[in-house]
Amino acid sequence: MREYLPILIVGAIIGAFAAAFCLAYAAIKNKKETMGFDRHMEDGELALRLLKYAKPYWKDFVLVLIIMLFSIVYDLLSPILVGRIEKIVAGEFELSYLFTLVAVYAGILVVSLVCTYFQAIILQKTGQKILSQLRLDVFTHIEKLSHEQLNNIPVGKLVTRVCNDTNAISMMFTNILVTMVKNCMVVVGVLGAMLILNYALTLMVLCFVPFVLLFTVIFRKFSRRVYRVVKDRTTDINTYLSENLSGIKVTQIFNREEKKNRDFLEKSEALKKAKQNQIFVFGIFRPMVYMLYISSVLCLLYMGGRGAIGNWVLFGQPITSDIIVTFYLYVSRFFNPIQALAEQFNFLQSAFASAEKIFTVLDMVPEIVDEPDAIELEHIEGEIEFKDVWFAYKPGEWVLKGVSFHVMPKQTVAFVGATGAGKTTILSLICRNYDIQKGQILIDGIDIRHIKISSLRKHFGQMLQDVFLFSGTIRSNILLREEGVTDEQVEQACRYVNADSFIHKLENGLDEVVRERGNNFSAGQRQLLSFARTIIHRPEVMILDEATANIDTETEVLIQDSLERMKNIGTMLIVAHRLSTIQHADNIILLSHGRIMEQGTHQELLHLHGRYYQLYTLQYNKEQLQVGARS
Repeated sequence: MREYLPILIVGAIIGAFAAAFCLAYAAIKNKKETMGFDRHMEDGELALRLLKYAKPYWKDFVLVLIIMLFSIVYDLLSPILVGRIEKIVAGEFELSYLFTLVAVYAGILVVSLVCTYFQAIILQKTGQKILSQLRLDVFTHIEKLSHEQLNNIPVGKLVTRVCNDTNAISMMFTNILVTMVKNCMVVVGVLGAMLILNYALTLMVLCFVPFVLLFTVIFRKFSRRVYRVVKDRTTDINTYLSENLSGIKVTQIFNREEKKNRDFLEKSEALKKAKQNQIFVFGIFRPMVYMLYISSVLCLLYMGGRGAIGNWVLFGQPITSDIIVTFYLYVSRFFNPIQALAEQFNFLQSAFASAEKIFTVLDMVPEIVDEPDAIELEHIEGEIEFKDVWFAYKPGEWVLKGVSFHVMPKQTVAFVGATGAGKTTILSLICRNYDIQKGQILIDGIDIRHIKISSLRKHFGQMLQDVFLFSGTIRSNILLREEGVTDEQVEQACRYVNADSFIHKLENGLDEVVRERGNNFSAGQRQLLSFARTIIHRPEVMILDEATANIDTETEVLIQDSLERMKNIGTMLIVAHRLSTIQHADNIILLSHGRIMEQGTHQELLHLHGRYYQLYTLQYNKEQLQVGARS
């Protein structure tokens, strides 16, 4: 009995660790909700969805598996060759036989290294192709989301999904999947070789496998949780950075740098803590598996040493020195893949946590979609009609209440009213940025829900108060929606809106660099570029939402002249607070609290002496006072 005492001690220590981990897992499992131990998608579901992206490249993966078989030969044959070398060294020594074994060993090693190189190259190229497609799918799907859905998702979170989360999946396709397959094949092959060599010692090694599986299952639960928290904290900090770097000028104006620094530090600390928890979980699992490996080696050396020295036969199996050496190397080959599972789980759980967040975005159903039989419109006349339209951004909070009006082709219609009256909402509904709850919106007598969204919007040109310019050049921003346009046409559009007056003063003209959001241009210059961008498209319907608000008086006169000429291009819808800019509109609609209160021409509304008359008189008197003050 004393002969087996060391083995019993090792077993007791391992059993104590296993019991402690089981108790810890049971305690955590009972507190799933309170500790954020939630699961939204199963690993199997995530794996199947990710593998769909790998399906088009199955030939590359088959080739990698074939190459991998040659590299596995080294893991299976090298212990036997080393055992043979030990046998001839300890027994009848033959130098020529030793050289032969060493040459074979070296040859197998070289083949394994070459195969590993080509395997890595193929996997990296294939993995990047898969990631590019996944990244494109996420970006394309985000483009399909409605304005309402995009308003509810921080930009930083979407950037994290497209960039950080897809990068986390990269390791899965370039390393993890193939490595896991290879490790499984190595484990099976090594186990088979060990059984053939000495099944008694093999059974002793297999006694440690249940504990490996137990620790792996427990680690999987913990790692899934900590990786989800890490992803959440990374998203939080990216979202915070995206918002606050965009608004850093406001922060500086109000002298809130210290407050923002504290907020950023708080989020950084949260991410640090999540990372530390991740390291802690990983730091426990890997040593536990290594402990099992060392324990199996100790038991092997103890039992094998006693057997080799005392000619001990274990279960009818003799134990010799060459068997001990071979088994020692095989045990290493057996446990190394299992130890590698720690690192593979590390990346695999990161990939699954990222995949879960990516698929959450991809599973978002776009609220504004084409009907199955939606039609394509090559041309529209520009007739617009609202029939008893009701709309609310939030259920029950109506922004438009039974709005009805009719715009004839090439008419100019202006919408006026207090802030929140529903003016901008009407313009958004015409472009179908949102879907109405009740009523109908018709374009040339066709319900806009029966028209393909892309077809509908390509006939509209929108000039908004807050102009967004993309990084690039002036030319690329003007040609945003057009291809095959000549430089002469671009210059003509710039002259049409008087944008050439400042473009010609720039060193590079149309090729002048536009920095992020166009912050190297004034608000008025950005608005003129927006006008040129719209005019070159020659839309049938033009929408101006406070488009002249950021333009000085002199430039506004030029813009008004351009707009007067543009009336012949198509229908024009204008939202303006400055009533003097819409006096020549064919119809002026005054809104209040989501209803139409008055409508008619400028003179007709003045003669009514209603709300429009009050607004115009108030603005006129205010402008006269400002003129008197300047003079």
